[in-house]
Amino acid sequence: MTRRTDTDLGSLGAGETADLVRSGRVTAVETVRAALERIDRDDPRLRAFTEVWPGSALSRAAAIDRAVRRGEVLPLAGVPLAVKASEGISSVQAERLIAAGAVPVGAASIPGPGTDWRTWGDTPRGRTVNPWCSDLSPGGSSAGSAVAVAAGLVPMATASDGAGSTRIPAAWCGVVGYKPTNGLLPARDRARLNSGGPITRSPADADLYRRVVLGGPAVKAPVTTLRAGWSADLGFADTDPEIARVARDRLRAWEERVPGMEVVDVTLVLPDPASSWSARRSGDASARHGGRYAPSALAALLSEVDLLATPTTPNPPHGHEGPGGTMSVDLTWAFNLTGHPALSLPAGFDRNGAPVGVQLVADHHRDGDLLAAARTFEDVGALFSAPPSDD
Repeated sequence: MTRRTDTDLGSLGAGETADLVRSGRVTAVETVRAALERIDRDDPRLRAFTEVWPGSALSRAAAIDRAVRRGEVLPLAGVPLAVKASEGISSVQAERLIAAGAVPVGAASIPGPGTDWRTWGDTPRGRTVNPWCSDLSPGGSSAGSAVAVAAGLVPMATASDGAGSTRIPAAWCGVVGYKPTNGLLPARDRARLNSGGPITRSPADADLYRRVVLGGPAVKAPVTTLRAGWSADLGFADTDPEIARVARDRLRAWEERVPGMEVVDVTLVLPDPASSWSARRSGDASARHGGRYAPSALAALLSEVDLLATPTTPNPPHGHEGPGGTMSVDLTWAFNLTGHPALSLPAGFDRNGAPVGVQLVADHHRDGDLLAAARTFEDVGALFSAPPSDD
């Protein structure tokens, strides 16, 4: 067997890695050891992990290799996995991923105390840095998960999203972040806003997560026609024109290159979800809207189009000093309230070289269709490039 280097294995997605392990061309011990080598080499600079678990990871990998030799079918055999530090390996999603053969290698950073804003990550060695530019925040709260995947340390990480905490770091680190339809996993909070989900480098791996964790069928071929409605601001957000331009240009390329794809500009005016979200989180039923948020305009739009498309965030990644008065969640947290499945995909880069995300939203329980559409989006071009290896 030809030994692959850690760099070779780091370029592979979760599905590709598992295929190699199941076929016997690579062992799970090799894939995990290679991931640990990448973490040892690159994480002192990135600070994506709060803890690394080499002993337990290699032990689990050896057990996976024995299971493969016995003929067990493991969809994620030998896939190195980062787990969000606030969940560890005890969340439902982590347990199901591990049962499918994934191997947790460490805990990924989340924000620490001291700030009200959550779009950053903290470790004992300092703040987590964006792999594209160390002066920028990676987003949050699933900060380390996004950085670990974007930098090729692992091909998949667990995340959770109560207002955009999976999608925002995915957008700012140039990877894929998927929030399933609310209720498909147990909520991570009493307000039932926080949904588990993955951060990956491709829609195919996000769909692999869906099938393993949520039990959905394999993604079907996209329909011959697909219609998406574009809104830069949902009717209330103060979206940076540069961010809107990058996201809309990527959608325009999607429309031009994928037969049957149509992107139309729509006038969508949603209520600003801030007060409803705060009411739900506080349990204050006397707050404005009483925490209820079910805009009829969104339901009407999704009866006419297959997808809603927006920028993932209204702003570019901010620096480590924080966002100031900008609400990075303005385009994401409405869908935590409504429960719709939503996905952030890499859209390209702004004029300063920072990643920009485009968000796709589908109707409730149309997660498979959402990810099928994302597969055609991925085919438009080389969206999922790796960040530079040093500053």
